[in-house]
Amino acid sequence: MEYDLIADLPVTIESVSLDRLERETSSEFTRVTTEIALAGPAAGDGTVTGRGEDVTYETADHDRLAETGLPDLTGEYTVDSFSDRLADLDLFPGGAPDREVFRNYRRWGVESAALDLALRQAETDIATALDRSLEPARFVASTRLGDPPTTGRLEAIREQVPALAFKLDPTPEWDADLVAAIDDTVGTDAVRILDLKGQYEGTDVDVPADPELYDLVLESFPDAVVEDPALTDETRPPFEDPDVRARVSWDAPIHGLDDVEALPWEPEWLNIKPSRFGSLESLAETIAHCEERGIRMYGGGQFELGVGRGQIQTLASLCYPGGPNDVAPRAYNDPTVGDGLPASPLEPPADAVGFRWDSSV
Repeated sequence: MEYDLIADLPVTIESVSLDRLERETSSEFTRVTTEIALAGPAAGDGTVTGRGEDVTYETADHDRLAETGLPDLTGEYTVDSFSDRLADLDLFPGGAPDREVFRNYRRWGVESAALDLALRQAETDIATALDRSLEPARFVASTRLGDPPTTGRLEAIREQVPALAFKLDPTPEWDADLVAAIDDTVGTDAVRILDLKGQYEGTDVDVPADPELYDLVLESFPDAVVEDPALTDETRPPFEDPDVRARVSWDAPIHGLDDVEALPWEPEWLNIKPSRFGSLESLAETIAHCEERGIRMYGGGQFELGVGRGQIQTLASLCYPGGPNDVAPRAYNDPTVGDGLPASPLEPPADAVGFRWDSSV
């Protein structure tokens, strides 16, 4: 993915608006995000709007943003000079966020909106600008199994979409009986990713390093990608095996190319969540590195409620369409499994424009 192909796109911003979004989720929390709209002159008459989404996790940060607004972003730029402008601004004027990575999340929301606007003002789309094609994007259903864990949600999803694969989050409550139930319900080969969440610190989703859990899932799901293990004296031994290392993917520690190069070994897999990178340049640099080194990628989601979901689907379609992408349509994140769930893969829009997918999914 070549940043130079989009860096010089001109973008003119005349106004900024914000829309606070809120929705209950399948992970039993209320998700709040903010959709950011940047408006400017169209190529012909009238105006056109570019949109992005701030996926910061703390509701209070979105409430403060609604009160204070963003700093003045109006003016004439290129995509690259606008990115430079954002690097010099405090996008949390109402107070510092609880976690520094949230600064990247908000910057991504603004920068992706600027790219969407620039492409629309140029009357083109991201695939054309990058000289790539939008391909059907495969996806998995990412779901937790509850407390205590059961296979009920897996059964409900499989009734709707019989061939769908899954990304699951093992917890210390998992045991051999649950693994057997998963096998009976969907088959262990349908579990494409096991997210151990061992690289999070101080969040609601932290999972402590558990050697028994790691041994259980590594043995029981021999073909699954294993994401974000915590490497301790107790958990490290299985990962000395090159075949196990080849299954490991990284997510939470990755905010740019420096983080990729600092990993304990060169990875075979990476979960690409664009908001973690903050800037388009950092994201593009990391994707290009992976393509050059043969590192396999898949997209990651963060319970996006607005255009952000379509943007991660677009990136999956452009850069890693065949991966086990955690970019399922928003209906998969509803608390109750409903009728009419879309099947994988997602077909790209027939008439793409800007940096968006169909906002309905």
